[in-house]
Amino acid sequence: MRTGAVSALDVISDGARLTGGYHLSEDQRAIARLKRVARMTTPLGDLCRAGGLFRGPIFKRIYAKDAEHGVAYVSAKDLVKAEVRPSSYLSNHLGGLLEQLRLREGMILITCSGMNLGSVIWVRRDLDGLCGTHDLIRVVPDRDKIPAGYLYAFLASRYGNAWIRKHIYGGNIKHVEPHHLTRLPVLRLPDRVELRIDELITSASQHRAKSSDCMQIAWDAMTATFELQDLSESSVSTDFATFSVRSRMLQRLDAAHHHPACTKAQAEFHDCWTRSVALAEVAGVFTPGIFKRPHVDDPASGYAYFSGSELFQIDPEPRGYLSKRAPGIEAYLVEKDWLLIQDAGQLGGLIGRITRVGAQVSGGVVSNHLVRVVPRSQEEAGYLFAVLTSPHGYRCITRLAFGTSIPQLDPQHIASVRIPWPPKDLRARISHPVMEGWRSKESAACAEREAVLLVERAVEEAV
Repeated sequence: MRTGAVSALDVISDGARLTGGYHLSEDQRAIARLKRVARMTTPLGDLCRAGGLFRGPIFKRIYAKDAEHGVAYVSAKDLVKAEVRPSSYLSNHLGGLLEQLRLREGMILITCSGMNLGSVIWVRRDLDGLCGTHDLIRVVPDRDKIPAGYLYAFLASRYGNAWIRKHIYGGNIKHVEPHHLTRLPVLRLPDRVELRIDELITSASQHRAKSSDCMQIAWDAMTATFELQDLSESSVSTDFATFSVRSRMLQRLDAAHHHPACTKAQAEFHDCWTRSVALAEVAGVFTPGIFKRPHVDDPASGYAYFSGSELFQIDPEPRGYLSKRAPGIEAYLVEKDWLLIQDAGQLGGLIGRITRVGAQVSGGVVSNHLVRVVPRSQEEAGYLFAVLTSPHGYRCITRLAFGTSIPQLDPQHIASVRIPWPPKDLRARISHPVMEGWRSKESAACAEREAVLLVERAVEEAV
């Protein structure tokens, strides 16, 4: 919870808004800075193409089973993740509505409802053509008036974000609307500065798209090496479904454990190569127990703390800092190139998803709801990442989930998952694109942080 004070005159002069977040001190300081440089700003609405600040139409979703009968559909929570995986397909029967929902490269998105409200997203090459939810404000910059990358960096900065948060309204479900943002003041800088920031954002976009390409290369190499069937279109549906199972296979009564998409994946992984190994034979697999989280305000006195909801974001930011004096806190520190598997959540959500510990997270504390997988080398980490994040690997893990309201994964079950283990040269063929993708992803994060920092510094120096 954040607190602050505001004068009655400010409330009256600014539209008589009584929403607490509208008047919070940290946001007010940012807004005040923008007001002091008002002569150097241009309203966002004037920097977009005609009709270029809008949200998608509300519509009744008609789903399709695969890409042949529909278009890949992404929600706001899909788009803020590091690995964007379409959650379903919208039927071609929706016709012209699909064109209104399509995302185009270079478009800027602002999430306008729900838990991820206010996030700013750049539509990269690998997202072009997807259909996005109506809960996204589309911003289509007029490139004759402003470099699109600079506009994105400004909106993603603390100053753009403060203006967006300022206009949030609603009770249980918060919202912000396109017309609230038409007057958002965008600081104009010398052309060379705006172009430099635009270059950084373009570079970040290219690196992130390359990272996605590298992962696809790794999965394709794995599929070819092991002659696996394509499972990308099949899913472990949580909808009502029926299938039969032999009684001698009923060691467990969890339906997902016996789902044909899962059993098929496990059988293929077990038989696709002359040698298969349990994950525990080639990596450490463990989860520390539940622990207390004593937070501190000073980063110097604590370790950066991450939960799964942060770790799977495009650029993970800690949710806080935990005291270095907390008993046994060192057992929760993670190191670079470890793999982390979310062990709780809803099927089809984060549970069973895997992320790698990069430079920004290494040395931080991670929630006990993430199973640690400790490879013997970075090359083996890349191989394991490709195998476990593939459609086959994901199904082999999620079939082990148990529980009803909140399914869980047990580290001992994950440790027993059998995976193909070819000779080192074949593992390297799969691993090397993954490691290249990791490097591209870290380059993207550095470029974007530099761009946003340049924007924030320019605002502060202009006052």
